[in-house]
Amino acid sequence: MNLFQYLHPGNFLIIDLIAATTNALNGVLLASRPDYYQRNHWTVVGLLLLALFGGIGGGVTRDILLNKIPGAITNPWYLILCLVAGVIGIIIANRAYAQSQKFRETLFSFMTSFSLPWYAVIGVQAGLDAHLPGIACVLLGVVGPTAGRYLIDITAGKTAKQFIRGEWFVGTAVLTALAYLVLALYLGLSIWPATLIAVAIGFIFRVAALWFDWEEPMPRLPASLMQGLSERETLKEKMEPGWEPTEQ
Repeated sequence: MNLFQYLHPGNFLIIDLIAATTNALNGVLLASRPDYYQRNHWTVVGLLLLALFGGIGGGVTRDILLNKIPGAITNPWYLILCLVAGVIGIIIANRAYAQSQKFRETLFSFMTSFSLPWYAVIGVQAGLDAHLPGIACVLLGVVGPTAGRYLIDITAGKTAKQFIRGEWFVGTAVLTALAYLVLALYLGLSIWPATLIAVAIGFIFRVAALWFDWEEPMPRLPASLMQGLSERETLKEKMEPGWEPTEQ
């Protein structure tokens, strides 16, 4: 079998593979955090499965909603690259804890911030290709970038990131999806100009949210129910020399 025949040109194939690989690596690094690992003690096989969850979970969920055979099943490069990323993640995590977690919490944040809006755009375009209404296309644009993290969190016995305080994780996907929908459907831009503009909007917003600690608003509830909310460190603070991760 010639694996390179599956690397056929396409509007989003290479970008989709890059995004899947990035998210697979992030999945292993996330699972290796103390608050994830110490309560579960993952095996090597378990970590590789989490790499697959992170890398292809969103795309598979999106394709199932569209009643399609997932691209990760028909193209072996998704599984190959996600497993390679999983092995790399295990190697990184096995090195000094502070160094591997600093990598995940700082420089790698830019990579995941880059992959998130690409997945959102791919989801919206898939919905447009299926002639779905705009709101359904936006939903697919949210499912693609976030479902993998959901699978990892649920497997780890933690509340999924989508539902708790964070730096506009879901909001970035929504913003990117809406931007692409308006540019492609209502303004009539072709795929690549619409994609590049929407991705730039999503990437800049996500990095700014991490840098300045912009978070989703909390509901107005009695102060007694809000106890335990701790101050969060910004990406700017984590980038400073000498920063080390706080034990979770």
